[in-house]
Amino acid sequence: MNSLARYEPSKNPNPCPDLMMMAERELSAFFNAIAQLFGPEQAELSAETWLQELIETDGLPTSAREWRLITARVTTRLASEVSASSPSFLSAEFTNA
Repeated sequence: MNSLARYEPSKNPNPCPDLMMMAERELSAFFNAIAQLFGPEQAELSAETWLQELIETDGLPTSAREWRLITARVTTRLASEVSASSPSFLSAEFTNA
């Protein structure tokens, strides 16, 4: 281990407001994107999934990158759900036409 590398505490004595702001920004951006693409009901469900993913994360994310990883995991899960439901939706559309 490099003897010059040491832990340096944050300059901010209370990092929680920064973490809260990062979390609020990330969840808000995610929610708004899902609402635009899939509607408000799916956005609410996805926000709940996002919060569940946060709960299951080991430790509280401390950087924008770590918050974005939570969003990426939930987005991947949502994409899987949407693609799994698309074929039946499309076949029903063509059958009813």
